[in-house]
Amino acid sequence: MNIAIAADHAGFPIKDRMIEIARSLGHEVTDLGTCSTDPVDYPDTARSVAEAIQSGRAERGVLICGSGIGACIAANKFRGVRAGTCHDTFSAHQSVEDDEANVLCLGARIIGVELAAELLKTFLNAKFSGAARHARRLQKVREIEAEGFHQ
Repeated sequence: MNIAIAADHAGFPIKDRMIEIARSLGHEVTDLGTCSTDPVDYPDTARSVAEAIQSGRAERGVLICGSGIGACIAANKFRGVRAGTCHDTFSAHQSVEDDEANVLCLGARIIGVELAAELLKTFLNAKFSGAARHARRLQKVREIEAEGFHQ
């Protein structure tokens, strides 16, 4: 599987370890930055991962920012992206198995590198269950997305 990984300056300290782990599991990785702790805005990193998902260059993505929340909010603005912030292993596998999440968002200031590594492994090993109730709910999400923004 091809994985797109990006981080803002807060997530940069653990990004290389996430790349290393994904590659050790046999995945191809596209590193979309950042490459230092110089300030960078999380919406920009979210855009780079979301566009990789949309174009098919990546099947899954990983976004790392301070809390994981800002990048998650930004990523979910893109059609076809289903991002979830996960800080425990249950949500890391459940987001894929039940909700077919394709982007894992991590909070580098919330969790340590070892937990981040475990969450990444869990997320990448998870598969959508295809259970009828989950497929039905996912279809409803797609319909909402197709309707566009409503005020």
